[in-house]
Amino acid sequence: MSAYSSVLKTPGVARIIAAQLTARFPSGMLSLGMLLHVEQVHDSYGSAGLVLAGGAVGQAVAGPLTSRLMGRLGIRPVLAVTTALCAAAILTIAFVTMSIPLTILVAFVSGLATPPVQPAVRTIYPKLVTSQLLTPLFSLDASAQEIIWIAGPVVVTFVATQVSTVLALVLCAFFMVFGGLWFILSPELGRVRIPRSKRRFGVVLTRPTVIISTFVGLLLIGSCSAVEAGVVANFQGTGADASAHGYESGVVLAIWSLGSLLGGITFGHLPLSPWSLARRMLLMFAGVALASIWLNVWWMVPALLISGAGIAPALAAMFAMTSSSVKFSDTAEAFGWIGTGQLIGAGIGSAIAGSVIDSNGPQWAFFVSGAFALVGVIVPALAVRKLPDLRGRDSSPIPDTEPIAIQPS
Repeated sequence: MSAYSSVLKTPGVARIIAAQLTARFPSGMLSLGMLLHVEQVHDSYGSAGLVLAGGAVGQAVAGPLTSRLMGRLGIRPVLAVTTALCAAAILTIAFVTMSIPLTILVAFVSGLATPPVQPAVRTIYPKLVTSQLLTPLFSLDASAQEIIWIAGPVVVTFVATQVSTVLALVLCAFFMVFGGLWFILSPELGRVRIPRSKRRFGVVLTRPTVIISTFVGLLLIGSCSAVEAGVVANFQGTGADASAHGYESGVVLAIWSLGSLLGGITFGHLPLSPWSLARRMLLMFAGVALASIWLNVWWMVPALLISGAGIAPALAAMFAMTSSSVKFSDTAEAFGWIGTGQLIGAGIGSAIAGSVIDSNGPQWAFFVSGAFALVGVIVPALAVRKLPDLRGRDSSPIPDTEPIAIQPS
């Protein structure tokens, strides 16, 4: 804990962490917010799933491209333009009633303009602290970002079920603009320039750790999104009953968030072996599998607490393996691919879950989540020989000083 204290006392660090988390907070809100809004407007989880798929396609196209553009045009210009476009698209969906095809098109634009905050901040971090503090800084970030993926849905679910789905989407746009401006105007951002990579676009995916981390990240967040949709659908009521059920779903998702935060702080920083990612995904799968047995709030809470304990440590492992395998000039694009994988997973997980909820009920969303998580265990287990062993090299599962030591080629 003393290391975390030292990190937060370093000038500018607490501000950058808070700003980037605020700017990225909508990433954990948008999928579920759009799912609830479109379902309410068009009375179909399946149609809502198609809208989410449109956003996912846009994110897939844009993620690594906008990340790479930051090395050419600068961080601030790219972030400013993408933030404005994405927020405008979200507000359009919130306030304008459109046909499903047109809504899908606008969702595609919002995905295409998703601000590349994560690749930017992971480039800035090594410039803010000494090499001795990089490990606790990245470890802290890995745990804190779970607020985005798990607590975000809690907030958007509460607002959508207790107030309105329109306000839920407005809240997403507010966080994106407010956090984006805070991050863009931070003085630390002006002192860092992402080096222009001399490699061709996409070459970074030839690194096994990058492609494995991208795919497993997609599976992990896809599993999370399916659980979120299943929890909301399971506790969703009508009339006065809807408020009580909305409250229950918020509590369940909050407990899940707590499990992830505790898992990240407790063992997310431990040295990584090639088997670490598979083991952490196994913990997540086990919890989801238990939760799917009985959709009772008192059964789901401890099960999802177990599942959550594997989420932050698994993400931390992905970032650590990636950072140890690419040059500094390629980190923005590498993290762009990983971020894209996670965002696609959020869209696909929600889309599939929405479809099976319509046809078979909420429990099937948990089966979908379990399938995502199980594949997320199998992939790194089969590819274990391709994953780095960071024991003895660095104790952190998050990017260390190695990318800084390697100059752009």
